[in-house]
Amino acid sequence: MESLRGVANGEEAKSWLQIRNIQDIECVVPDLAGVARGKMMPTEKFFSGPVMTMPASIFAQTISGDYPEDDDRFQHNPTDGDLYFKPDYSTLTSVPWEADPTAQLIHDAYTRQGAPVETAPRNVLKRVLQLYEEKGWEPVVAPEIEFYLVRPNTDPDYPLEPPKGRSGRPEVGRQSYSISALNEFDDLIDDIYDLSEKQGLEIDTMIHEEGAAQMEINLRHGHPLALADQVFMFKRTIREAALRHEMYATFMAKPMSNQPGSAMHIHQSVLDKETGKNIFVTEDGAESAAFLSFIAGHQEYLPYVTCIMAPFVNSYRRFSRNSTSPVNVFWGYDNRTVGLRVPYSNPQSRRLENRIPGSDANPYLAIAASLACGYLGIVEDLKPDAPRSMDSSDEAKALPRGLQEAVSQFEDSEEMIEIFGETFVATYRAIKQEEFETFMSVISPWEREYLLLNV
Repeated sequence: MESLRGVANGEEAKSWLQIRNIQDIECVVPDLAGVARGKMMPTEKFFSGPVMTMPASIFAQTISGDYPEDDDRFQHNPTDGDLYFKPDYSTLTSVPWEADPTAQLIHDAYTRQGAPVETAPRNVLKRVLQLYEEKGWEPVVAPEIEFYLVRPNTDPDYPLEPPKGRSGRPEVGRQSYSISALNEFDDLIDDIYDLSEKQGLEIDTMIHEEGAAQMEINLRHGHPLALADQVFMFKRTIREAALRHEMYATFMAKPMSNQPGSAMHIHQSVLDKETGKNIFVTEDGAESAAFLSFIAGHQEYLPYVTCIMAPFVNSYRRFSRNSTSPVNVFWGYDNRTVGLRVPYSNPQSRRLENRIPGSDANPYLAIAASLACGYLGIVEDLKPDAPRSMDSSDEAKALPRGLQEAVSQFEDSEEMIEIFGETFVATYRAIKQEEFETFMSVISPWEREYLLLNV
């Protein structure tokens, strides 16, 4: 039986597409915000035409479609010349929500000379994975993605509201892990599973989270690049499924002020490539020095990559004291009030859960940044502090409180520049600064409420 997802090369792709009578291909590239950029083209043209090109500026675009100004560290490509995009055939799959048979294929970005583009998110993740490769290690990750279902909102001046379920009533309270609350959206959930299955995307579990109409999807553990691709595709899939039912699915970190935020927790372990054994475990099943250093690396370096874990102004609204959204980089065993949780498991499954990233984070960049922190911890032989066994949800420590502070720490870190490259760091900083300036140009309801007649 042919795979629903992925082939080895172009020849196998031709056969795969012919069997399914697919006439069009979405040639997709994830940008720095995780938005799908690319081109739609007929299958025949895809195989007969030249390599796909797009302007270099697609990796210097803000979430609002603007571009940052040049400065001493960031400069645009002066001619906005073309980048070259090569397909990764292991990502080939269908687009099951399209009316006509259509496929999608993720591409990687290269310069005209054939060098990987430093600012392309997939290349950023590959760069970090190469560091592990050189050590003989193979990281394994399992993301958990939270999102909200909301009523269609066509006027951004109005707050978001939960949608009506099959009972005809919207949720109003907290329904964490409620099966009946999940059942309110049975038809939508069936569509999510159906569309995912047709793309070869594997959902491990799906639950109802704390917030009103807030869901969480857990993915099966696997190779970091493959899992980042899956998160990227899952976001598209869930949005499309929601639209079928006259709802929006949103991955904003904090879409409603009176509801919990949405996270993308990342479970991580590291295998020895030769033996296949988890390097977080000693021969007798105890915690290894590498495991403790991996934790310590996150404690030391997460503040420097918070702007990747929390990439937008809205992201920092999620970090809330006295909640399970972490405000610190403490660690503990099965403790959801710290930023770094060690779930109880058998020794071979020992892993670290990074609870800092929001669901609005680019999965390629968030996974890359998290693995970079752990890598630095191991190679620098860092030691963590004592694990926290009590409620630490009111203890803020180390994490930047806003986007500007976070970006400044990222840009000033020599370690991050070494790992991610000067070009990526400067470009990412410039984009985030431009987004902040755009945000500052909008007057909020809070300002009208409290300043209009009082100051």
